[in-house]
Amino acid sequence: MAEQSALLLVGFLLPGLLLSEASKILTQSILGGSHYLLMDRASQILQDHGHNVTMLRLANHFIPDFKKRKVSYKEISWTATEHFEKEFGKFVAFMLTEGFHGRDTFKNHIRLMELYGVRCNHLLRRRNIINYLKNENFDLIFVDGFDFCSFLVAEKLGKPFVALNACSFGTLDIGLPSPISYVPVYNSLLTDHMDFWGRVKNFLMFLNSYMFQRKFYSTFDDTIKRNFPEGSRPVLSHLLKKAELWFINSDFALEFARPLLPNTVYVGGLMAGPTKPVPREFENFITKYNDSGFILVAFGSVVDNYLSQEFLMEMNTALAGLHQGVIWKCKNCDWPKDIKLAANVKIVDWLPQNDLLAHPSICLFVTHGGMNSVMEAIEHGVPIVGVPGGVDQPHNLVRVQAKKFGLYIPVEQMKAETLALKIKQVIGDPRYKSAAAAASVIRRSHPLTPAQRLVAWTNHILQTGGAAHLKPHAFQQPWHEHYMLDVLVFLLAVTLGAMWVCVKLVGLVVRCLGVRKLKRI
Repeated sequence: MAEQSALLLVGFLLPGLLLSEASKILTQSILGGSHYLLMDRASQILQDHGHNVTMLRLANHFIPDFKKRKVSYKEISWTATEHFEKEFGKFVAFMLTEGFHGRDTFKNHIRLMELYGVRCNHLLRRRNIINYLKNENFDLIFVDGFDFCSFLVAEKLGKPFVALNACSFGTLDIGLPSPISYVPVYNSLLTDHMDFWGRVKNFLMFLNSYMFQRKFYSTFDDTIKRNFPEGSRPVLSHLLKKAELWFINSDFALEFARPLLPNTVYVGGLMAGPTKPVPREFENFITKYNDSGFILVAFGSVVDNYLSQEFLMEMNTALAGLHQGVIWKCKNCDWPKDIKLAANVKIVDWLPQNDLLAHPSICLFVTHGGMNSVMEAIEHGVPIVGVPGGVDQPHNLVRVQAKKFGLYIPVEQMKAETLALKIKQVIGDPRYKSAAAAASVIRRSHPLTPAQRLVAWTNHILQTGGAAHLKPHAFQQPWHEHYMLDVLVFLLAVTLGAMWVCVKLVGLVVRCLGVRKLKRI
C-alpha cells in the first residue's frame, strides 16, 4: 500500500519536475480577512515549491498584526482613496454587527458588492500598477473566487488564471452539475437528505438563485463599462467558467457528495500547517483543567471586533457554568464594565489556533463557522459548536451538524442557556467526538495533501498550457442547447405534427365512410 501511494505521488508530481524553470505566478488578495490568509498560504506554498510568486494585495487586510507576517514571496500593495476606505470600513463594521444581531440581509450583501466594484475601479485606473503587471509577463494568475475584481485584473493582463475559492461553492455558478433533488442550493440550510417539502423549498430557491446571481454580477457593470472598451467587455458569468481550475477550500469530510468536474479540486486544509507546542502562557492555564480539559473560543480574524455587548454577556454567562477551562480570543472586545469575567475563562488578543486545536486536552471548539476554522477543526478531529453570523457561515455549520461532529445555534437564538446546553451536549456525548475523529481520518487519508494537490495541479496547468482538456463542451454551448430545449422543441413539433396528420387522416376516413352510407341510402 505504501509503495502504491509513493508511486502515485511521484507520478502526480512528475509534471512539476519536468518544468524547465520556475514560472512567474501572480496571486491576488483584495478582500482581506480569511481570504487573505488563505491566499497568503497558497502563495507561500507555491514560492516554496520553486515558483516566483508576486502577490497583489490591499494594504489594509483587516488582519491583526498582518504587517508582522514574514513572507517569502514578493508583494505589491495598493489602496483606494482614504475617504473611500474609511466609508468602506464603516459599512463592513455595520454589516458584521448586523450579522451578529441576526439581521444579515441580501440588501447588505448587494451594497457590499457595489463597494467592491467601486474599489475595483480605483485599482483598474491605477495605470502604473496595471502596466507594471503587464510588463512582468506572468505565466499564470491566481484569482480569489469570490472577488470579481481579481477576475477583471486577469482579463486586463490577458493571462490564463485559476481560481482559489476561500468559501465553499456559494452562489457562484461555475458550471458544475447540480441536481436539485440532492444538492442543496446555497443558503437553503438544507442537507442532501431532503424530504418532499425540502425538495420543494430547494426548487424554489434554485429559481430565485438566478435572480440573485444576476443582481450580484450587475454590481460590477459600471466598473466593466469604465475600464473595458465597448465590444470587448467581459461578462462576469463567462469569466467564472473561463478559469482553468477551481481550487475549493473544502473537503469531502465536510461537503455532501455531489458531481464535480475535472477542473474542480478540493484543497481544504491548506491552513492547517505543522503544529508546535503551545506557548507556556497557554500550557499553564490548560494544566489547571487537566481532569476536565479546555474549550477554545475564536470567531475568526475579523468578527471578534464587532461582537455586541449583549453577545459577550450571553457568552460569558454560558461559559461560567462549565467545568472546563476556556481560552477565548477576543481582540479589542468592548467588554461590559459591569460584568465580571468568568473565573474559568482566559481572554487573549491572539492565540495559536492550529496548535491549540491539536492539543490533546481540547474538548470543543466554539466558532463562527468560517471555512478556515472549520477545516482546522476537522484536521484535528475536534467537535464544534457554532454561532454563525452570516455569509457562508450558516452554510458551513449546517454541514457540520449533518455530519454529526457538532451543533450550531442561529445567532438570533443565541442565549446563555442555549449555548451552555449545546456545549454540554457535544462534550457529554462521545458520538460527536467519534464523528469528528472520523472526519479527520477522511481529511487526512487522501493520497495527496492539500498543498501537494495545489502544487501538482498548478504545475499541470503550466505544463499543458491550460485546462481545455478538463472542461466540458457544455461551457461553450448556448443555454438552449445545454438544456436540450432545441431537441425537445423539435420532438414536440414532430409529435404534434404526427398527431395533426393522424387527426386529419381519421377525419378523412370518417367523411369517406359517411359519404358511402349516404350513397347506399
